[in-house]
Amino acid sequence: MGWWWRLLLGLWAVPPTCTGHELLNVCMNAKPHKPEPGPEAELYEECIPWKDNACCTASTSWEAHLDVSLLYNFSLVHCGLMMPDCQRHFLQAICFYQCSPNLGPWIQQVDPRWQAERVLDAPLCLEDCERWWADCRTSHTCKSNWLGGWAWSRGKPRCPEWEPCRPFPHHFPTPADLCERIWSGSFRASPERRGSGRCLQKWFEPARGNPNAEVARRFASPARSWARCPGLLAFPLLLPLLS
Repeated sequence: MGWWWRLLLGLWAVPPTCTGHELLNVCMNAKPHKPEPGPEAELYEECIPWKDNACCTASTSWEAHLDVSLLYNFSLVHCGLMMPDCQRHFLQAICFYQCSPNLGPWIQQVDPRWQAERVLDAPLCLEDCERWWADCRTSHTCKSNWLGGWAWSRGKPRCPEWEPCRPFPHHFPTPADLCERIWSGSFRASPERRGSGRCLQKWFEPARGNPNAEVARRFASPARSWARCPGLLAFPLLLPLLS
């Protein structure tokens, strides 16, 4: 029996280890996330809901609230004053992205030269997108995708000369446009409502517990977990060599 058939039989003999649980209670492999979630008693303001189990540190939560965030070297007020209610939604979204341990089913591998993983198409509840959009209607921005296309000056991103500041509805005609385009597909606008168990809340009342853990369990599946199981991913790559 050739060595390749012995390898193949050995792989068949190993029971599957990727059952979907790898996607639960995890942190993405990206700066400045922690390697694994845990308690953080000193989280700052909008990040407080995740204090019992967080992928962010107290320092990260504080940096997220600065006028020019040290996390992204980016200012929310790049088009002048942003209304407080609008700014609060962005801070909540940043805390959600940095602190939540319930984004595993939507973590995807990306170019390791930038970061190893990112979140893609995480389904935000209908109310979250609607309130975010409504509270930002009178604020201004110059771009619909904040993850690229900025004009850099003195190490900071600024609006390109050909893209003037306009009210949010100019760039985001609907709540879904805002949720899905602002960070290049990190979020998806779900038709489901809060409490359905089928969509994620970007913020929640700490006293009521984290509703997103249930949602992550619903969406976790062995198929989605393959991205975090390199052994299984390597198996299809070996098949041409074994034939």
